[in-house]
Amino acid sequence: MPDIRIHRQHHLGLAKARKVAWQWAVQVEKDFGMDCTVIEGESGDTVEFTRSGVNGTLIVAADHFDLHARLGFLLGAFSMRIESEIQQTLDTLLGKAAGAKARPGAKTAAKTAAKTAARRK
Repeated sequence: MPDIRIHRQHHLGLAKARKVAWQWAVQVEKDFGMDCTVIEGESGDTVEFTRSGVNGTLIVAADHFDLHARLGFLLGAFSMRIESEIQQTLDTLLGKAAGAKARPGAKTAAKTAAKTAARRK
């Protein structure tokens, strides 16, 4: 079974990170039909999510998020797209919480750097 692992550092602190995690849970429940359960702890939380063909956890800490999802056989064929959508959703929420635009992905950053370099020539 394909696995998706996403790690994001942040500087939100635990209270804001919890809010982002709740927003993320609501979003994936709505968009992907996930069932989410939030388990709160003293130093961090765990969001467990599941639906047919997918299960995983989002670990919420004061300075990072760690997401691990296992995709079933049928959804495995779409793992790259699913991972991309999860990253985009999480990055957007983190960007809003930090009061800045979401951080672009590596491909977008590379394209932007190439365009900037071409303009300077």
